[in-house]
Amino acid sequence: MSLSPGDRTAAELADGGGPTPQIVIEPDADRLARAVAEALVARLAAAQAVHGSASVVLTGGGIGTAVLERVAGLAAEPVRETVDWTAVDVWWGDERFVPAQDDERNEKGARRALLDAVGVPPERVHAMPPSDGPFTDPEDAAGWYADQLRSVAGDDRAVPRLDVLLLGMGPEGHVASIFPGSPAVRDQRPVVAVRNCPKPPPTRVSLGFTAINSAEEVWVIVSGEGKAAAVAQALSGAAPDEIPAAGVRGTRATRWLLDAPAASGLPSPGR
Repeated sequence: MSLSPGDRTAAELADGGGPTPQIVIEPDADRLARAVAEALVARLAAAQAVHGSASVVLTGGGIGTAVLERVAGLAAEPVRETVDWTAVDVWWGDERFVPAQDDERNEKGARRALLDAVGVPPERVHAMPPSDGPFTDPEDAAGWYADQLRSVAGDDRAVPRLDVLLLGMGPEGHVASIFPGSPAVRDQRPVVAVRNCPKPPPTRVSLGFTAINSAEEVWVIVSGEGKAAAVAQALSGAAPDEIPAAGVRGTRATRWLLDAPAASGLPSPGR
């Protein structure tokens, strides 16, 4: 585990890591959202330089939405790296199983914050089904989303190349819609239906650990002192059944991107 200073550049953040989680701490939530936005633009631009396209898995929540708003703002700024948003595939880590126009939908927040502004083509926006769509059962919705992942992946793979997968974390350590003690912690399917969530709305669709941990890079973005204890537990070897965030990792890099209050439970450098 390494503690990184908060003034790392976007290029440094986007430049790979290793099996050991990288920790970056920013002074406050605003600086955190800006740093993650700059890093995300750099990482997607780098992926496009190599592959011709890029893919990102979005998260909801306050800090996740703040990051997307700042990414949209960067599109109008003279930054070094630019992203061709017509060549970005957008997926979601989880979604509330509510009607399409419900403000609880992560998709709705992402469209408002970023997607509509930058012009991602509709066929590249892979939203999870709403409860008033073709599926009334979240299990069917999860199965359909797994089929979408598989169809894009090809070559008998369950999940396509995912360049960056963004996750928020709850104060009890949940990520996506995988809560402590949930059967989803042990579910080996790439997409799962989650019922009886302790946080409303209770019914959701979520990527499982097998899909999350297939991403090249997993970025866990956490803000607020109320999450400091769970951050410390996740980074000190807690069991995923107790702190699901402890069970996420990217194949190429795992990054914990924190503001100072969220990092307040971690040991100081050199201790």
